[in-house]
Amino acid sequence: MKRKHIQHLYWRIGFGILPNDLDALSKKSKKEVVNNLFKASKQVTNLEVDTTEIKAVFGSMMSGSKMDKTVRQKIKKLSREKQIELNVSWINRLSQSQEILREKMTLFWANHFVCEDNNIVYIQKFNNTLREHALGNFGTFVKAISKEAAMTKYLNTKQNRKQKPNENFARELMELFTLGVGNYTENDIKESAKAFTGYSHNLKGEFVFRKRVHHEGNKTFFGKTGHFKGDDIIDIILEQKQCATYICGKIYRYFVNDTIDPDHVNAMVDVFYKDYDIEKLMRYVFMSDWFYNDKHIGTKIKSPIELLVGMNTMVPTQFKNNKQLLYLQKLMGQILLNPPNVAGWKGGKNWIDSNIIVLRLKLPSLLLNDAYISKTEKGQKDTRMMHKKEQFKKQFGKRFKTESSWSYFKDHFKNVELNDMPNHLLACEISEHAKPYLNALEKVSKREYCVQLMSLPEYQMC
Repeated sequence: MKRKHIQHLYWRIGFGILPNDLDALSKKSKKEVVNNLFKASKQVTNLEVDTTEIKAVFGSMMSGSKMDKTVRQKIKKLSREKQIELNVSWINRLSQSQEILREKMTLFWANHFVCEDNNIVYIQKFNNTLREHALGNFGTFVKAISKEAAMTKYLNTKQNRKQKPNENFARELMELFTLGVGNYTENDIKESAKAFTGYSHNLKGEFVFRKRVHHEGNKTFFGKTGHFKGDDIIDIILEQKQCATYICGKIYRYFVNDTIDPDHVNAMVDVFYKDYDIEKLMRYVFMSDWFYNDKHIGTKIKSPIELLVGMNTMVPTQFKNNKQLLYLQKLMGQILLNPPNVAGWKGGKNWIDSNIIVLRLKLPSLLLNDAYISKTEKGQKDTRMMHKKEQFKKQFGKRFKTESSWSYFKDHFKNVELNDMPNHLLACEISEHAKPYLNALEKVSKREYCVQLMSLPEYQMC
């Protein structure tokens, strides 16, 4: 398999690939490379932080004990701390996991089945449900999501009763999760909301169906009439080919190109609509020649998480204060576990504005090199420096204390020639405007050159 195609594949299904791994895979066929990816991601390894203390309180409440104000405040504080821990653990997992395709798919689905909660037990369970079903059957996936405690709270299914149906989940189920805007009627929303009445959960986050508040009568949905429950509604939605078209379109935009190619998406739909097998769909995409077309390589803007994890993949970096990692995510506009709204992050060009691009370009020097980029050779003007070193350190230097494993980078890049490093770190060609700047820099070491390359606009692309 061609090296540039392997790199493209790993930028899209992961966050880059190290030189030794690239060398090994370049000797294999495309089928072998893709098969190995799916084989490595067969296993599901839950992401968990210790929630024993919180679960113990829930257990005592289920046995009849009441939670006083002091205990409630303690639980909220502990839950906030644990969410920070889970956020950092997820970042580390994305950087280090052998199940990289499953983890990237989990990240994708987290911005599809958008949900947030202030209870660490519920949100951790939801996150692992995304992970469990990330490469499974889409129908089973949707049904599992509909029963998650975090989702029943987030979209008010818990308040959905036969006396007064709440339409929030029914609406978003079709608008955002399965069909897309305009592919259902208001009556479909009203009727399907009745089918989801009675959905709830206990304190442990386990699904509970409260039959006494469920609407037992007939519902008419997409031309069918029956005593439907929630799972029945999802089955009827899956019968609509538009569901497969909508999901394939989102996967295409995320993994292939922001601009849809109707022929490619229609071919994906033909595969997916048969049985809604996510793994089969993704295999088809990664085995397709068009996936490796030059027009798709290096054309997508990295999300803030993709940027951070991509850097971390090459140079493992730890924040000495976990809150600083969350603050950095906030500055760049993407905090894991904290979506902006039910529609999630828009992605694409929305990741970049005039302020954020400055931070993103300076981020490698900020995190990896003590806010310093090597000067250009004597007599050359550095047109890329957007702030003086002192100004930038004053603005951000005290806010981010990190420790980077340059020994790890040195070990993995020891056989890479200095002039070949752009081919390992950049997903697209260096622009004609960037070449004079890059040539003028003092290439003191691979370490310095790594920071310089990561500071180019081209590094923002994957």
